[in-house]
Amino acid sequence: MAKIDLYDPKWVDMVFDGKNKSYGAFQLRKGTSSRNIKSLIILVIAAALVGGFLAWKVIEQKQAEQQAAYMEAMELSKLQKEAKKNEKKEVIKPKIEPKKEIPVARQTQKFTAPVIKKDELVKEENQIKQMDKLDDKVAVGTENHEGTKDRNVEAVRNDIAVNTPPPAPKEEVTNKVFDVVEVMPSFPGGQGALLSYLSSHVKYPVVAQENGVQGRVTVSFVVERDGSITDVHVVRSVDPSLDREAARVVSSMPNWQPGKQNGSAVRVKFNVPVQFKLQ
Repeated sequence: MAKIDLYDPKWVDMVFDGKNKSYGAFQLRKGTSSRNIKSLIILVIAAALVGGFLAWKVIEQKQAEQQAAYMEAMELSKLQKEAKKNEKKEVIKPKIEPKKEIPVARQTQKFTAPVIKKDELVKEENQIKQMDKLDDKVAVGTENHEGTKDRNVEAVRNDIAVNTPPPAPKEEVTNKVFDVVEVMPSFPGGQGALLSYLSSHVKYPVVAQENGVQGRVTVSFVVERDGSITDVHVVRSVDPSLDREAARVVSSMPNWQPGKQNGSAVRVKFNVPVQFKLQ
C-alpha cells in the first residue's frame, strides 16, 4: 500500500472517487489539511510565545536579584558615609605638668671681696673691730646654733624658662565606642561575603509571608576589640517578625576583623541592612 500524505488534499479525491461529492462529508474532509496546517502553525506560535515569556521572567528575576544586591551595597556604603560625617574625633590633649619653681636663695650675709688697700684708704665702718671696741648695743648670745654643713646653695631664677618638652601622653585603650576609625572593622571575606551570609541565613517568617510583608531592616551592632558582635538592636524597623529575624541573623555572624585606632583595636559601631523580599 502506498504511503498517503494526510496533509495533501488529493487523498480526499481518492477516497470520494465515484461517490457523491455534494455530501457534506467531502467538503469537511477536503478542508482537513488546511486546518491541520493552521493548527500546527498556531501551536508553534503559542509555544514560542510561552517560551519567550518564561525566558523573559527568568531574566527579569535575575536582574531584580542583581538590582537588590546592588541597592544593598549602596545602602551599606551610604550608612558608612553618614557615620563619617557625624564623626567627632577625640582630641587627646597632652598633660603638661606645672613648672616647679625653686625659690631664690636669700642673701643672709654681706660678702665683700678682699681688696688690698693702704690703711689710710680703708673706711672705719669696713674695718673688723676688736671685741673690746664693740658698742654696748651689740649683744653677744650665750646659746650656740649649729650652722649648715653644705654651703653650696643651688638657686634657680624665676625668669629663666626651662626648655624641657612635656612628656608625650601615654596611649590608653578605653571602652569608648567609635563611629569611624582609621581602620574600619570588616566581615571575613569582605562586603560581598557579608551580603551573601545575610541572604543565605535569613529565614522568612511565615506570618510575614502570609501577610505579604517585605522590606529592608537596618540593624546596628558593636564590633568588639576581639571581633565579637554585641549590642545588637534594630534602628530601622519594618515589622516585629522581620525585626526579630534580622537581629537573630546579625547576632549569629562570625567574628569580624576588629577596627583599629592609632594601631590599637577599639570598639566600633556598625550598621547593616537586611533585605526581606517575597518571591
